[in-house]
Amino acid sequence: MFRSFMPQALEEARAAGARGEVPVGAVVTRGADVLARAGNRTRELTDPTAHAEMLAIRAACAALGQERLAGCAIWVTLEPCAMCAQAIAHARLARLHFAAADPKSGGVLHGARVFAHRQTHHVPEVQDGLAAEESAALLRAFFLSRR
Repeated sequence: MFRSFMPQALEEARAAGARGEVPVGAVVTRGADVLARAGNRTRELTDPTAHAEMLAIRAACAALGQERLAGCAIWVTLEPCAMCAQAIAHARLARLHFAAADPKSGGVLHGARVFAHRQTHHVPEVQDGLAAEESAALLRAFFLSRR
């Protein structure tokens, strides 16, 4: 039976937006268990790599005590950038579920298309479009408020 963890990722995205970060959230799961969840913290941590996906992957690896997340899934509110897509591949995540597509900075369906490269050692199953409109609306509202 399919269970979506996108609502939890959206909670993380809203929390990131409330902190003044771009509202992107990520959740790493193994079966029905949430291993880690995070929202963007690039400004807070003054770290350009502190994307939601990177933070959630790091926390999940720490929780399991290993560098690989085989059999796990990641749920993200926005199409991962090339850096995060490569981290997903390196972590050997089995599945990537993401909400809104990112034609400008995405690295899965757009731009670098990381998983399409021969150099990519691992390609997860990819499902896009889950809660896409809700995630896109959250991002639009965030950026409109800053103009």
